[in-house]
Amino acid sequence: MKLSQFAYNLPEELVALHPAENRDESRLLVFHKKTGEIEHKLFKDVKDYFTDQDIMIFNDTKVFPARLYGNKEKTGARIEVFLLRELNKEQRLWDVLVDPARKIRIGNKLYFGENDELVAEVIDNTTSRGRTLRFLIDNEYDEFKQTLYSLGQTPLPTHIIKREVTEEDRERYQTIFAKKEGAVAAPTAGMHFSRELLKRLEIIGVEFGFITLHVGLGNFRNVDVEDLTKHKMDSEEIHINEKVANMINDAKENKRRVCSVGTTVLRTLESSVTTSGYVKPFDGWTNKFIFPPYEIMVPDTLISNFHLPKTTLMMTVAAFAGYNNLMHVYDVAIKEKYRFGTYGDAMLIID
Repeated sequence: MKLSQFAYNLPEELVALHPAENRDESRLLVFHKKTGEIEHKLFKDVKDYFTDQDIMIFNDTKVFPARLYGNKEKTGARIEVFLLRELNKEQRLWDVLVDPARKIRIGNKLYFGENDELVAEVIDNTTSRGRTLRFLIDNEYDEFKQTLYSLGQTPLPTHIIKREVTEEDRERYQTIFAKKEGAVAAPTAGMHFSRELLKRLEIIGVEFGFITLHVGLGNFRNVDVEDLTKHKMDSEEIHINEKVANMINDAKENKRRVCSVGTTVLRTLESSVTTSGYVKPFDGWTNKFIFPPYEIMVPDTLISNFHLPKTTLMMTVAAFAGYNNLMHVYDVAIKEKYRFGTYGDAMLIID
């Protein structure tokens, strides 16, 4: 498929800049693949579509405050530093993006905080867009990490960052089951679940399983090739333990439904599936890019947000729903004024 096939006209006012007042009261579009029926609900109604025969798989990654603002030595130029991942704990090395990149050279020092609480030195240009920073600080690691995170901001996506980041964002740009720190972007489908909704699903008898994919910026980078087979995804760290792999495989054997809560879960499961459709325990990295035509092997139900045009997230949902189906659903969603993007509304795709 071609990149241009995923272009559509999204009115700017439908891109959500703030979350719904309550997590589980965003809107929910339910799409039945077999019949083409579309229903309009609230997200908390999702419980009505599941039984004690179903399992839901969530991504338990936790977002850390990855966006820092500092000043370059001598010139004082304001520099944005986006922390991607920690490379070496002892040496305080981090893989980062810097903006504007053209102003930064190896050996430059950057100062962070009103009183220069942190100083970092650029020691390597790791890629055409990335850098390696060494934080020049001698105190204990826990104290360093606390200082680093206290200076950092919640890394909201660029389509939201046009407005001021608030304290509310620290809580809301995170799932309630976030546990394993390492993501620079939230698994957005999971953000609709409240504790009350999880409890109701538990009472029904729905089983929960948790995998980890530490979401990187690759999910949100623009696709700049028309031929999608030539697009390369950034690698992201994933973990599937034996318990959840057995839970999924048992469900598949007994014809129970497996619901993927979000595209990150979908990509993780499909990155560790055998040719016979079984999921293997896995600790490693994936750069899997799912787009039509692709045969989904593991989940048969998907919860997802409405994604922005030409994004890899939208392409992954299209692989699950069917391209024509998804374009029709998005057309309906726009007419019905659903909210799009990270803080937007959700859709449930079922057979």
